[in-house]
Amino acid sequence: MSKERAMTTIKQLRIQARLRVEEGAVTAGYSADRSAVLKQLNAALATELICVLRYRRHHFMARGLNARSTADEFLTHSNEELGHADKLAARIVQLGGEPDYSPDSLTDRSHAEYVTGTTLIDMINEDLVAERIAIDSYRELIQSLGDRDPTTSDLLKMILAVEEKHADELSDLLAGQKLEH
Repeated sequence: MSKERAMTTIKQLRIQARLRVEEGAVTAGYSADRSAVLKQLNAALATELICVLRYRRHHFMARGLNARSTADEFLTHSNEELGHADKLAARIVQLGGEPDYSPDSLTDRSHAEYVTGTTLIDMINEDLVAERIAIDSYRELIQSLGDRDPTTSDLLKMILAVEEKHADELSDLLAGQKLEH
């Protein structure tokens, strides 16, 4: 036997909407642990920012055969990671939090490490490792949210899809680089 939740009446919706108006988009129907979600989103923000920085460095440091096309891919990924960071920061604010851009704690909060790599293969490999970390982190966060915060979950699913695309592209680049050696 399924338990169906009764729909809120229009009158109840109107009354609830007037309560705690200062909370903006966070209504009484928000059932996730907001402080925990904000902490997790700030960790995701730190991860994206570390990835932006690492990809940018790799873009400028890429050397060797076919390095230019790989460097261009690094720049594309960096820009996409920056877009993810912006979306995460906007969601943090929407939930009543503050995005944490503090450089002092960025690497501690990031799930991914900032490993520079010395060769093109090292760089691709480190970026691939970071993408794999991000993929697992986003999956876990999406699962932990369940249906308690569908907006954040949808945002994370969109970011996850791009991270998976990045991992595929880096895997292809890595295979191509290894064939050349």
